[in-house]
Amino acid sequence: MKKLLAGLVLSTAALFSQGVMASGDVVPLEKADIDVHNQASLARGAKYFVNYCMGCHSLAFSRYNRLALDAGLTDQQVQENLIFTSGKDGEMSKIGDNMVNAMRPADVEEGFGAAPPDLSLTGRLRGGDWIYSYLKAFYVDPTRPMGVNNTVFPNVGMPHVLWELQGWQKLEKNCTPAAEGHGEHGAQHCTEHLVSLNPGKISGPEYNQVVRDITNFLVYVGEPAQLHRKTIGVFVLLFMVLFGIVAYFLKKEYWKDVH
Repeated sequence: MKKLLAGLVLSTAALFSQGVMASGDVVPLEKADIDVHNQASLARGAKYFVNYCMGCHSLAFSRYNRLALDAGLTDQQVQENLIFTSGKDGEMSKIGDNMVNAMRPADVEEGFGAAPPDLSLTGRLRGGDWIYSYLKAFYVDPTRPMGVNNTVFPNVGMPHVLWELQGWQKLEKNCTPAAEGHGEHGAQHCTEHLVSLNPGKISGPEYNQVVRDITNFLVYVGEPAQLHRKTIGVFVLLFMVLFGIVAYFLKKEYWKDVH
């Protein structure tokens, strides 16, 4: 029994540490300030995702018709504006299909070195702040196979698919001598920050909103039930309170002769 408990504790600790590492806490993250109840943002995020991300990444646990319902879209709007993929038989995907792309994993792995992951649960695994910061943190790096790197996810294997909107950035390092009495002689304190090389098609605030919408969409996809579970929880708690009051007076009525 002791060995079993020790194994459970170690497993939980390992999972927790992996979650912390995956969350990107090793670098400062920007606040995404998203709202999964904002249907307009969800619709925009879905549009950007299918246009810029779905060429490689899928959302195998999500269906188009569920997205239509939660984003306030009609089936026709989704069919005409968000479905651009086809199945193995060559026919266009239907409104009830899962959101998967038509690329074969083997072909993608041959071209990129590794098959791009499905992003259905990325919002739950990484969190909104991580996704938001990651999509803003690409910079030019000629040493990388795709020509870019990322401050949030170093040595990333993914190209900067939103470069046309954001433009290109470079990583600058500023070093100053360490304060007297701190560190070794000649040591320097260095900080890194991203600066724009050339602007994209839209301004910085507009790009931030694009990234925020994509982040909002991916966080929603990770748990669509979050749109309703909090409301359901409130009603359940109210029911329990009312039931408790009724049960209390019922108990007093049954036991009044005993007492």
